[in-house]
Amino acid sequence: MSRHSVLLILLYSLLTQAAFASWDESQLEGLEWREIGPYRGGRSAAVTGIPQDRETFYFGATGGGVWKTTNGGGKWDNVSDGYFGGSIGAVAVSSWDPNVIYVGTGEKTVRGNVSVGNGVWKSTDAGRSWSHIGLKDSQRIPRIRIHPKNPDIVYVAAMGNLSGANEERGVFRSVDGGKNWQKILYVNDEVGAVDLEMDPTNPRILYASTWRVIRTPYSLESGGDGSGLWKTTDGGDHWQPISENTGMPKPPLGISGISVSRSNPDNLYAIIEANEGGVFRSTDAGKTWKQVNKERKLRQRAWYYTRVQADPVDEDVVYVMNVRFHKSKDGGKTFNKISTPHGDNHDLWIDPNDPKRMIESNDGGANISYDGGENWSVQSNQPTAQMYRVSTDNAFPYRLLGGQQDNSAVRIRSRSAYNSAVGVRDWEPTAGGESGHVVARPDNPDIVYGGSYGGFLIRYNHANGDVRAINVWPDNPMGWGAAELKYRFNWNFPILLSPHDPDTLYAGANVLFKTTDEGQTWQTISPDLTRNIKAKQGSSGGPITQDNTSVEYYGTIFAIAESLSEAGVIWTGSDDGRVNVSKDHGKTWQDVTPSGRKNGLPLEIQINSIEAHPFEPGGLYLAATAYKSDDFAPYLFKTTDYGEHWTKITSGIAADHFTRVIRADRQQQGLLFAGTEFGLYMSKDDGQHWQSAQFNLPIVPITDLALKQGNLIAATQGRGYWILDDVAVLRQTSEAVLGKAQHLFIPDPVWRLRNGASETPENMGTNPPAGVALYYWLAEDLEAGTELSLAIKDHNGDTIRTFSPKPAADVKDEKSQLGDDDRKLETTAGLNRFVWDLRYPSAEKFKGLVLWNSSLKGIRAIPGAYQATLTVGDMQQTAAFEVLADPRLDTPAAEYQEQHDFVTAINQKLTETHRAIGRIREARSQLTSIEQRAAKDERFSALLKSATVIQENLTQIEETLYQTKMESRQDPLNFPIRLNDKLAGVMFLAGFGDHAPTHSTVAVRDELVAAIDASLERLKTLFENDLAAFNKEAAEAGLQAVRVATNLDR
Repeated sequence: MSRHSVLLILLYSLLTQAAFASWDESQLEGLEWREIGPYRGGRSAAVTGIPQDRETFYFGATGGGVWKTTNGGGKWDNVSDGYFGGSIGAVAVSSWDPNVIYVGTGEKTVRGNVSVGNGVWKSTDAGRSWSHIGLKDSQRIPRIRIHPKNPDIVYVAAMGNLSGANEERGVFRSVDGGKNWQKILYVNDEVGAVDLEMDPTNPRILYASTWRVIRTPYSLESGGDGSGLWKTTDGGDHWQPISENTGMPKPPLGISGISVSRSNPDNLYAIIEANEGGVFRSTDAGKTWKQVNKERKLRQRAWYYTRVQADPVDEDVVYVMNVRFHKSKDGGKTFNKISTPHGDNHDLWIDPNDPKRMIESNDGGANISYDGGENWSVQSNQPTAQMYRVSTDNAFPYRLLGGQQDNSAVRIRSRSAYNSAVGVRDWEPTAGGESGHVVARPDNPDIVYGGSYGGFLIRYNHANGDVRAINVWPDNPMGWGAAELKYRFNWNFPILLSPHDPDTLYAGANVLFKTTDEGQTWQTISPDLTRNIKAKQGSSGGPITQDNTSVEYYGTIFAIAESLSEAGVIWTGSDDGRVNVSKDHGKTWQDVTPSGRKNGLPLEIQINSIEAHPFEPGGLYLAATAYKSDDFAPYLFKTTDYGEHWTKITSGIAADHFTRVIRADRQQQGLLFAGTEFGLYMSKDDGQHWQSAQFNLPIVPITDLALKQGNLIAATQGRGYWILDDVAVLRQTSEAVLGKAQHLFIPDPVWRLRNGASETPENMGTNPPAGVALYYWLAEDLEAGTELSLAIKDHNGDTIRTFSPKPAADVKDEKSQLGDDDRKLETTAGLNRFVWDLRYPSAEKFKGLVLWNSSLKGIRAIPGAYQATLTVGDMQQTAAFEVLADPRLDTPAAEYQEQHDFVTAINQKLTETHRAIGRIREARSQLTSIEQRAAKDERFSALLKSATVIQENLTQIEETLYQTKMESRQDPLNFPIRLNDKLAGVMFLAGFGDHAPTHSTVAVRDELVAAIDASLERLKTLFENDLAAFNKEAAEAGLQAVRVATNLDR
């Protein structure tokens, strides 16, 4: 290649990058993600309260950030969003100054999908704002203790890197509020600190638990040299090991927890993982110990639990967290369980002044009790679900399906079917379990297939409740190592319905299976498609407690995809780094794993997700992750030639944002989305460059993505499901568009639905806007006086409504009080969003109007073609869009039009009526002024008599049209409603659904309109005759005439 060619290529590359970098996420801040749910809590392993504030508590979610309640758990608010998020291992509040909070990131419950943290965060204003204060490489902080009288003195227990050696682990101390840290207890680069307890009566005395724990892609090892208990009596300057003291179990030791009795600080409790482990008690501050309980129920699956908490008042009362929440009243000899809202318990805080007041956490979130655990606050107000995957069905509205860690699989509406927010009626458990893939038949969304660990796989029919187990090989593997199994199914083994045949279902173990009869028979269609490294298929758990749940099963298929354009072209990716393709329905297979120094994958990396290329028959995208091998780099690749050549596509993604998923837009070629441990990215050039598309999405691990009906769906590990509605804007965004002074984006079709959208739903997911979202770009803030308008027109070009800028001051003028306030447009630079609610103008009101049938809204736009025209100064741009009928309905087009015409006519009649009432009141007011003057002069007695008659007639007309005695909302129950209120009720009922009016509705409308017209005709006659005569008489007397408009047309 010539030097000239090289320079041209380099120049092109630089220009491309410059063009791509010329616009970024900040310019598109008008786009917003909306939270879907489900509203049921995910795992929490960090809780705390405040002794002097009985209603305020905090918890840290293991993927969802920090949450706070100020009403005893009635409502929880996230207080870390905008600063940090993700996995939380510890939350500590200063009892001396509750404004001071320290948070340690990175959880202690080191599951196979465990997340990493980034150190310590601090707030000095009770969680309103935060600062990062160090220990970034500690990765997991399960305990923080604060000096009781000096919040600047703080101790941190850091576990360190779970999958590799590192130095930033052990116990750390800061004496200046986190500005500087000193490592005060360190064993080695494989052992960290997992528990930390301060003597409540003497802050110089602390106890620490150290733990050697290692997780690899194929194993969990809990325990070994370095694990043990330690004590300091000088604030951490010097430490002595106490796990070898008299009465302690023999090594090897694993994880341990320790607690000090406030009522007697010499009384200690410890729970220790060991071959002869259990609950131990010391009555001499740790010098000697005695095993008081060795029941398995207290120490099963030790790495996941192992927390103990002494009661602050009674030294014989102690609590142990495990699958159940256990309490002993006899010093640990016997335990009784306390029921909690969810199982798998992890942390406990007890009010030192009131031991019945506590907050406890488990795999379902956090719960508060004021009566020692007899009653608990709910967990259905915590949107902290950890979702493994997401798929969609073809129902309307479509649903999201997936497994929730520590809970059931779920299917949940993307928007509420009938309500203004996504509530409990919009979601339900579905096929499968916590850890599996879940898919619905495309031709029948009520039939769902769902998996879970152990190879569990079921078919569930939501229409009739029929359920059937269809495990590929129903030989339960629980407790066995992977090497002992005939087939190796991963904890999160994949299933896939063929895009070409809804009867074909694939399932991945170490080989690929296929069924065409809904699981009655399964066919093996591949050899082993993994590296099948037997040395990495042994029993997991470590030297003390084995733990084989299939999380560590290695050498398994982890992802499946089938070409969208060629049936039988099947791809698989394994958790040990192999990519395979078959071009003949699985008869033959080829290993096409990316290799080489530039475009190769690290050996044995986990292929976390694969995506068939929507536009290239031989194309595939893949996302891989190696964080459990101590490699946090992003790995995204693509091929367009069936895997013969691969290109790495990670430019622009942060170096430590390891990737879990990649998805391709099926409408615009080259538009890609990637989910990472710390957020979302997008590419507009097929992966050559990436940029953040986080917008308002919380900082949370993204586990999966899906695209459906112009929506981007994110599954998160700690904040449930979220949806970005307007992918259309991202498709249209370019350097050229954002280089313009103004631009109007073309919206996707919008549904005409009856249910609206609550702006701030509580404990429910958010619906999309009720109407069409119109996005417009302004390069600069508009100067005062610059014309800005957005006109909505129907298919005939007739203007429905015209919207203008919001007023500078928050003052409503006469027009806005009597009719719709269409001053709604933003004039600020950037991407602005305006939502037209599909409504025609409302009927006008008059001052002081009170109605029982209070809705005077205009009719919703009928299905059809519309357009929006943006005017900025002398520039105009028009965007066409379509309003679609609710597909669940069978309403003919003619009925929509009949409904529209009927409601519109009533709307106009109400406006005419209300204007008439306004004119009546104007006339009466002027007449009253004349009467007051005339009453002072006997010469005007005849004129005064005429005014009185007119007043009486005007009053009669008004009282016929409107109930003038009404002052408050429920006055109609005391004073019967009049014609305008009755007609408003007819309008509401006629526009309530999506049908033409009933015959009765038409008949009532006709009666009411006839009666109104009679009154309006009487009013017209009065104005034209009686009032005109009065004005003539007043003029002759030298008095001012009554002047009111008599034209009542719209």
